[in-house]
Amino acid sequence: MKVVVVGGGASGLMAAYAAARGGHEVILLEKNEKLGKKIYITGKGRCNLTNDCLPDEFLQNVVRGEKFLRGVIYRFPPSALMELLEANGLPLKTERGNRVFPVSDHASDVTKTLEKMCKNAGVTVKLNTEVLKIDVLHSTMRGIITKNEEIFCDHAILATGGLSYPTTGSTGDGMNFACALGHTLTPCVPSLVGINCAGEFSPVQGISVKNAVLSASDRGKIIFSELGELLFTHYGVSGPLVLSLSARINRLPPEEVRLAIDFKPALDDEALNARLLRDLSERKNELMKSVIRGLLPANLGIFVLRSARISPEKQANSVTKEERLRLLGALKRFPLSPVSLRGFDEAVITSGGIPTAEVDPKTMRSKFVSGLSFCGEMLDADALTGGFNLQIAFATGFAAGEGVGR
Repeated sequence: MKVVVVGGGASGLMAAYAAARGGHEVILLEKNEKLGKKIYITGKGRCNLTNDCLPDEFLQNVVRGEKFLRGVIYRFPPSALMELLEANGLPLKTERGNRVFPVSDHASDVTKTLEKMCKNAGVTVKLNTEVLKIDVLHSTMRGIITKNEEIFCDHAILATGGLSYPTTGSTGDGMNFACALGHTLTPCVPSLVGINCAGEFSPVQGISVKNAVLSASDRGKIIFSELGELLFTHYGVSGPLVLSLSARINRLPPEEVRLAIDFKPALDDEALNARLLRDLSERKNELMKSVIRGLLPANLGIFVLRSARISPEKQANSVTKEERLRLLGALKRFPLSPVSLRGFDEAVITSGGIPTAEVDPKTMRSKFVSGLSFCGEMLDADALTGGFNLQIAFATGFAAGEGVGR
């Protein structure tokens, strides 16, 4: 069977390899000048390629598409990916949070290994080849039309990615092709990205807070509350906690979401109030900007004081009970008002895409067009940070390649 894979990223490379390994004639088309362009920038250039955990734990980190992905993650779990890559000459290591990286810390080595696997399996690669149209007749695949030629094929696998980091070639081409063939599209939104918040954050820009609890509520209902690290930026907040949160709220109207930071989660209100009373008493002749340093970094402390409407220049012994309680509230429930998420040019992944109800979960084949499959970020399935999204790309790519012959 002649198979064309459109897109030479993580899912496309794996799909091409799996299809060729199954004995099919495979052509891989990539519009960029090289393969795996987005792989090169993942994990800050180190490529966090999966998460070394069991399938059940993996699925707990899936935000959308857990039921759809269950079968492919059990058939091609992180352990299978790691074994496959190491067997093809890529040594791996596992770091904090079960994140898996190449021992070399070079993302390029992941791409090189996948390229080698495809070459050894007999895949023909065509770079600088932009696809213009998917040629279908009577809901059956006929071929792929590029700028230079039409390639007739029995099966096509679309692996063109989402919309995040468009400079790598992720411009939504495959989703447009799918819609032209009768598929619908769950609106795409950025995910794993910073959050623009109302207010002026330049005084605390660059300050990282560890061991804080970030909470989010939607119309009064708590929808997220986790302990971790966050970063203040010129536009609002970012960092690991915020990226995870963005995946939970990216389909909600921002005006309905309220965020709160607990800077002192180890102390409940009563204990923190006692701490404030003691500090104010013991340091009664000091200014509040000095007293607050016992609880927060200097600039952040001043920022929180001003949020509580307390002058940093105020002497501790003149702080009123009402002011102390306002400070207590600001330390335990510092409010943030999200305005929007940052854009696709900063988003780690795209959330949205081809609805999973329109795709066979075992083979990744289209339910509308015979001889057409999807994989990777094109699908409306996404997860949290930590290597989970690349594993989804590899697993769905592997399933799509294997599913060609079914």
